Amino acid sequence: MRRDIYSALLSWKAAKNRQPLLIRGARQTGKTYIINEFGQTEYKSLITLNFERNPEYKDIFSTFDPQEILERISLYTGKKIESGETLLFLDEIQECPKAITSLRYFYEEMPQIHIIAAGSLLEFTLSSENFRMPVGRIQYLFLFPLSFGEFLTAIGESELRAFVVDISKLEKTPENLHLKLIEYVRKYFIIGGMPAVVQEYISTRNIFDCQKIQRSILDTYSDDFAKYARKSKHQYLKKVFNAVPGMVGQKFVYTQVDREIKSRDLKEALELLETAGVVNRIRQVNGVGLPLAASINESYFKVIFLDVGLLHAISGIYAETAMEKDLAAIFKGAVAEQFAGQELIAYQNTFTKPTLFYWGRQAKNSTAEIDYLIELDAQIIPVEIKSGSTGRMKSLHFFIDYYLSKKAVKISQAPFLAGNPILSLPFYAMESIFNSMR
Repeated sequence: MRRDIYSALLSWKAAKNRQPLLIRGARQTGKTYIINEFGQTEYKSLITLNFERNPEYKDIFSTFDPQEILERISLYTGKKIESGETLLFLDEIQECPKAITSLRYFYEEMPQIHIIAAGSLLEFTLSSENFRMPVGRIQYLFLFPLSFGEFLTAIGESELRAFVVDISKLEKTPENLHLKLIEYVRKYFIIGGMPAVVQEYISTRNIFDCQKIQRSILDTYSDDFAKYARKSKHQYLKKVFNAVPGMVGQKFVYTQVDREIKSRDLKEALELLETAGVVNRIRQVNGVGLPLAASINESYFKVIFLDVGLLHAISGIYAETAMEKDLAAIFKGAVAEQFAGQELIAYQNTFTKPTLFYWGRQAKNSTAEIDYLIELDAQIIPVEIKSGSTGRMKSLHFFIDYYLSKKAVKISQAPFLAGNPILSLPFYAMESIFNSMR
């Protein structure tokens, strides 16, 4: 499958001041696959060092001298490394922190060597108190599950994807095409964007086999708990892991996970799951100005799961999604909010860790909330997900009037409708936000 990140990899390869590249993302989002595809396609040769499969490779990095390291790699692998012609791929690099540190010296002393690194639970190494990251010497690239746009491309509907990101074409969407795209969104809700699941669907068109892979991925995440938490903490991780899907789109309250467990223990578990990339926290902000992160209220946040398909697998709501006419009503609106959050993350700059926020106002006899706020070209864009075509937008209108917003977005199942300042987009056209709002 061709991923959007491939274009970013090409840009990295062509850059004059290229840095070693570290690809970050949750387990099974396709990091190894895309790097192998890139290396085999764009380079004369690809040399892979997998530190988990071959622990002996760690001995190569007992020195930080790039020349010595390259000589050892050639001896261990029997392959010659050519500047600009060979891609050196350091896989499961979290197993060898010294290899991460060595990237600094490659940048400073041998920038002509093309190096990409990745790892399943890399985030835990990077956030470790004992690990000193070579800041400014490494470039990051973030990978997530396939977006809806990537899903369309993967199933052979690249022309449809080009259509839905073009506002001028959306204005003239025929009803039959609109309905076809809505059904593709429904299918994506169920399948999600995990590469192995999408590949299975492309190969077999068998939803039940896709569901088996989804459950296997969830089991893998559960098995990982032992790698980043003491045994005594496993129960807290499992509690939060299983509770998150039922709390998508709501203010996260620890007592709703388990009243018998202390909040600080559940908080630690949630932070570990966030570090692993399994969940994303959506922080509440006041929306006054940029950057949005400057006004975070740490007491209030929402959560979304890594992937909408995995949300179905852990919640068992396949039948509801298949039968519900209004996509925004599935699982009390949680699926639509999960999808929207996932899309807003997927289309942000891949070289920067994406962030999402929401806006909430608690006043006497008056509460208001906006599902998402995003920063786009020095503007704050409120994004609301609504049921049907005539859903009330009291909070959105309040936000627009109070903050004098020039642009806002409503997401629903209804066809495209251009408005000022509210742009009404169907679910399938969320990618166009990042084109039309500029």
